[in-house]
Amino acid sequence: MASAPNPGPSATTAVLASVAALGIWRLLAVAAPHLAALALMYETETDFGSRLSFALAWGILNFFWITLLRRPALSGALSLTLVVVLVLLSRLKHDVVQMTVNFIDLMMIDRDTVAFLFTIFPNLRWSVILAGLVTLPLMYALWWLDPFRIRRLPALACKLACLAALVGYSLYHPDEAWRGYYDDGYLSKFFRSGVSAVSDFAQYGFMESAASTNERLNMPLVDACHPAGRRPNIIMIHDESSFDIRAAQGIKVPQGYGSHFKSWDGKQRTFLAESNGGPSWFTEYNVLAGLSSSRSFGRFAYFVTRIATGRVERGLPLALRRCGYDTLSLYPAYGGFMGARSFQMTTGVERFLDSKDLGAKDVEPDSFFYDKALRLMGERTPNKPLFTFIYLGANHFPWETRFRPDLLPNWRAPGNVASIDEYLRRQAMSAEQYRAFVAGLKKTFPGEPFLIVRYGDHQPEFAPNILEPGLDEGAIGKKLDAYDPRLYATYYAIDAVNFEPVKSEAVMDTIDGSYLPLVIQEAAGIPLDPSFAVQKDIMLRCKGIFYGCKDGAEARRLNRLLINAGMIRGL
Repeated sequence: MASAPNPGPSATTAVLASVAALGIWRLLAVAAPHLAALALMYETETDFGSRLSFALAWGILNFFWITLLRRPALSGALSLTLVVVLVLLSRLKHDVVQMTVNFIDLMMIDRDTVAFLFTIFPNLRWSVILAGLVTLPLMYALWWLDPFRIRRLPALACKLACLAALVGYSLYHPDEAWRGYYDDGYLSKFFRSGVSAVSDFAQYGFMESAASTNERLNMPLVDACHPAGRRPNIIMIHDESSFDIRAAQGIKVPQGYGSHFKSWDGKQRTFLAESNGGPSWFTEYNVLAGLSSSRSFGRFAYFVTRIATGRVERGLPLALRRCGYDTLSLYPAYGGFMGARSFQMTTGVERFLDSKDLGAKDVEPDSFFYDKALRLMGERTPNKPLFTFIYLGANHFPWETRFRPDLLPNWRAPGNVASIDEYLRRQAMSAEQYRAFVAGLKKTFPGEPFLIVRYGDHQPEFAPNILEPGLDEGAIGKKLDAYDPRLYATYYAIDAVNFEPVKSEAVMDTIDGSYLPLVIQEAAGIPLDPSFAVQKDIMLRCKGIFYGCKDGAEARRLNRLLINAGMIRGL
């Protein structure tokens, strides 16, 4: 009788044999990045929409690398590396400015940004080199271990399918801007913000402006400024993170608190900033260019000073130079930060001195910059007025550590939480050093006229929580996106030495930050150029509100006038 035929190995046996042939380590090299990404998704993404976006973004990254390399293990490792770097950068950015990384951060990377990072982190260059030396051999090992090869055309099709699905979902369910204030959803928010950024740029470019207008501005002439009376030296002081904390309930303040916010006439006035908690450069743009930053530039506002460089040639320093002023700026950080040096020079600052130029060591007290300003003012051209922009930084966060306790040895904490008491101590220190600066002006320049204008650039990062104690992070984010004035109100004050500020209807009790250059010129008795004359009409019609007037129509109209006049280009 014939023997039964050999059935051969079973399907299960064949699979196991294939696995054994490939080797467990090679399979793990393929699977590990995807398992790690899955864990990261559940750790950082909070709902179905964000997890779906994460999965689609992960697919885009993986299939992008597979299209180039054909190796799934190496592609997964490269994708995971990019995602981890994004998470780390997002957490760092959130710690600094309370927002996570979005797609526009990637759009704005340039040589200045890289140079600035290497300047403030001198060891970063070696860290990058060391990371490269470690990573490259690992990537080569993955290249060698990877047993699979995937055809490029199917990989490209899968990448495009993931991209189409992500774009469709992002357009159908747009990610609200206020979610950027949450410290989560890093990858999903990054990719979804890319859809929004591209859409916004296609609609109106970097900056909003009216489609057209029949009006025209005449270009201001250099010799067209004829002020009545003596021109005062003008000093504008950027008072970091300062506002009247009495706007919050239950905060204990030291005796005499509040006098620092009053002007020469005893009035306390309100300055409505366009930032809260961190981006001082928003207000820097407001008070130098005299235009809306975060609202006119929308999703691109975070990079407003870098975008405006070489493009927005209109502002307070240029207007004052037209009237014979020299212009000087003292800056407390490296000039490459957010393109500060190039932006300020675009708006008319002739001499820009950053922390390195001034010899600053880390964070310096206000008195450091006041003393430098007094010395530099003494070097100015005789009989020629000077505009000086003093940018302070001592009241910058964090407030959990005591800054220069030696400068206010008799300070007694009012009894709030430690960070608020430290904030109040720094405000008291600022007020004391400002009084000393004014005394120094009187002593050093007897008889010289000075107009001094101070403003709080934004509220401190903890302010929304004490102003709206019952709201969570997301609800506060919605109020910030809606520009609730309660969360943007600081102060502006006008002082004078040997000079009587000119009375003007433009010196209102409450102004948007974009009007401050106009207020300064009016208080100094400087004739307005055509662009500021038009803006004054807007100010009076809108009672001190700029972008918020007519839902932004007035700001867009002024932007169009400036574009047509050649003062704004390429936006």
